[in-house]
Amino acid sequence: MATNIPLSLYVHIPWCVQKCPYCDFNSHTLKGDVPEHDYIDALLDDLKQDLHRFEGVSGRALHSIFIGGGTPSLMSPQEISRLLQGIQAQIPFAENIEVTMEANPGTVEADKFVAYRKAGVNRISIGVQSFDNQKLQRLGRIHGAAEAKRAAALAHEAGLASFNLDLMHGLPDQSLDGALDDLRQAIELNPPHLSWYQLTIEPNTQYYSKPPTLPDDDDLWDIFEQGHQLLTEAGYVQYETSGYSKPGYQCRHNLNYWRFGDYLGIGCGAHGKITLDNSTVQRTVKVKHPRGYLDPEKEYLSELHIVESDELPFEFFMNRFRLVEPCPKADFPARTGLPLETVDAPLQNALSAGLLSETETHWQVTEKGRLFLNDLLAGFINE
Repeated sequence: MATNIPLSLYVHIPWCVQKCPYCDFNSHTLKGDVPEHDYIDALLDDLKQDLHRFEGVSGRALHSIFIGGGTPSLMSPQEISRLLQGIQAQIPFAENIEVTMEANPGTVEADKFVAYRKAGVNRISIGVQSFDNQKLQRLGRIHGAAEAKRAAALAHEAGLASFNLDLMHGLPDQSLDGALDDLRQAIELNPPHLSWYQLTIEPNTQYYSKPPTLPDDDDLWDIFEQGHQLLTEAGYVQYETSGYSKPGYQCRHNLNYWRFGDYLGIGCGAHGKITLDNSTVQRTVKVKHPRGYLDPEKEYLSELHIVESDELPFEFFMNRFRLVEPCPKADFPARTGLPLETVDAPLQNALSAGLLSETETHWQVTEKGRLFLNDLLAGFINE
């Protein structure tokens, strides 16, 4: 195994109270009680099989854990504690490991924050999306603005190392003033981290079959430009396309994704990426439906894909160039096993077009490159 590449773990909890019309994540409307005990057993068995599949991974310490969904906060703190203890029994935790769990701002779940912290969670990501109750209703959210604000207050009081608010802009029929008002209310809650991202219509969603009216491109640009200024003036630093944080509060788990680090993925539909000793990159996908995932007669693994060497440049830069920080040139051969000469032509084209700048040791996406990021990345696609 490539022991010098940081290792993370993604855990997927697939259930939600109801499916949001914009959501394309692997989530399933809950019918009855969450089969949490059986599901935690399956997650731990899934991890055991991955560690056996990728011999040597168990000798690497986990850099971060992210428990996503779905709505992971439907799980009891007791079962989350059993999950984290079961993971640590199989693979060591790095010192100061970041353990994030997504949570719904509903009152009952927000009250569990202290219990989740005691279970081993040290970072909560709260799915606020908006502070406009009409917008929340249209988005299919089951909470209101008051509950979202209360959840943020409880997160401050829970003794967590950090917490995040997820906030969307470009909502159906949203005005510039409405989007900026949402952002101001989020900033007033003083979260250490804000994920502020534009709503996009994805296939296999209700919004895709019945598209709502969204702001036009000019309005979206005004929202981003003025919102970015608000965030900057409030002390938030953009470190990724939609990631803003106070200094020192970047999400380490997400940074590992964008830096082309390794991660195991367990749970329904979870994706993983592991680099072998020979620099071969393998990607995994687990069985998507809870019924199949919990069937003892079936395998957890649905797909195992080797990323071909001609695909690696695009995969590397598609992730790495999301980040605002400069990209060390040494990371490309270290994370892909390919020589720098492999990407010399597209890099020279990007430099000539003003999409990139470079020093002897780093590449940096320019302001123009951020505006035309798709054009920049297209240069690394193998034709």
